[in-house]
Amino acid sequence: MATTIPLTKRGAEKLKEELHRLKTVERHAVINAIAEARAQGDLSENAEYEAAKDKQGFIEGRILEIEGKLSSAQVIDPASVDAGGKVVFGTTVDLEEEESGNEVTYQIVGDDEADLKQGLISISSPIARALIGKEAGDVAEVVAPGGIKRYEIVEVRYI
Repeated sequence: MATTIPLTKRGAEKLKEELHRLKTVERHAVINAIAEARAQGDLSENAEYEAAKDKQGFIEGRILEIEGKLSSAQVIDPASVDAGGKVVFGTTVDLEEEESGNEVTYQIVGDDEADLKQGLISISSPIARALIGKEAGDVAEVVAPGGIKRYEIVEVRYI
């Protein structure tokens, strides 16, 4: 049975854009680079040829990877989720760390979309796992390298 990969609507669009760019721009550029390197003659000692072939391998591998992810993706629009106030995939959560009082906002997204600097945390991260199923007012305990951190859920939003 194939596993589905959860993606937000925004994450799926970003992957589609990357796939389009790889197929229409990057692939053609590397083909041209290979052709130019071949025109230089002896391929056995041609660093440009080797570099272009390596890049071609990377691009083709990434294209296959993205196509695979998109084919098994379960695209979720967080705005259409109604989980009765519970934290689920796609939810935006406002948290307050109990010890420091610092407030943070995270959106729970797919592994490929995660970017902590933008407040996007992976569904498989320890903090997301601790938050899933909880609601505003609940406290989530997260095992962190520095010890256990406790976060109070201030607000749960589906945006």
